[in-house]
Amino acid sequence: MFGRPLLRFVRKDTHINFMRGRYAGLIVSAALSLLSIVLFMHPGLTLGLDFRGGIVVEAKTSGPADFARLRSALAAHNVTHASIQAFGAPDDVLIRLDAGDEQQTNAIVDTVRHAVAEAQPGTTVLRADAVGASVSSELFRNGMLALGLSLAMILGYIWFRFEWEFALSAVITLVLDLTKTMGFLVITGFEFDLVMVAAILTILGYSTNDKVVVYDRVRENLRKYRTMPLRELIDLSINETLNRTLGTSSTVFLASLPLALFGGTTLSGFAWTMLFGIVVGTSSSIFIAAPLLLFMGEGRLKRDAKPPAPRKSA
Repeated sequence: MFGRPLLRFVRKDTHINFMRGRYAGLIVSAALSLLSIVLFMHPGLTLGLDFRGGIVVEAKTSGPADFARLRSALAAHNVTHASIQAFGAPDDVLIRLDAGDEQQTNAIVDTVRHAVAEAQPGTTVLRADAVGASVSSELFRNGMLALGLSLAMILGYIWFRFEWEFALSAVITLVLDLTKTMGFLVITGFEFDLVMVAAILTILGYSTNDKVVVYDRVRENLRKYRTMPLRELIDLSINETLNRTLGTSSTVFLASLPLALFGGTTLSGFAWTMLFGIVVGTSSSIFIAAPLLLFMGEGRLKRDAKPPAPRKSA
């Protein structure tokens, strides 16, 4: 009794013919990735403070924010080109300014503090962050380098653990997942900063783990069913790991959902990106990585799996 799972998403004897829709899955995935690349080029990502540089001041006014008075007060203190926007509650205000001389950053932040306090007495400055232009460019370069190195390490790991067909199909799938995530960030307008880099790296790691589980079962079944066509064998492997895949995805999804709903401005973007990545990573393991493996290894994998021919006696 205690050895049986309390919840199964699908029956143990389920056999879904996933490979029947392999062409549709690849075409839809390629189209979404191309659209995401177009969106990445124009209008592009909304760079956060870490990568754009500048000053961000978050304030809470004593009542509903009066944006006209706030702009007038900032202009009176010679703070021009400031972007003021509401977020969250009506009394939450976000003020953004372009990066200036790093030595003047503290003075600019103090000026903004005095200006908003004069515009609406009782206003509290919750946080003030500043990143110089040189630091932001270095952070952006390091963030892109981290993404590139992660893909290279994943390629090397899967290539070492499996055959090259597994590694290449996995990395191609991860690149498609990455482009879709970039498109999601463009559409939603979430700021792309170091937190988002952490979210993307987490998505890549989770998606890789999900694909390794399916690939492990494919490799086991290649030894077990030497005469089974590769298309049927991949379908069998996906069905055998489907409960595990759906269970893990649901656990991570439910853990991230409260952060998306109640995490506030600091964590909501990270959490919504994680939720999107979980859905994309899980579906790509079935509809993208598996068909690519079928196309790349249909001849060689089955040939290597066949038992050697018996030797003739002298």
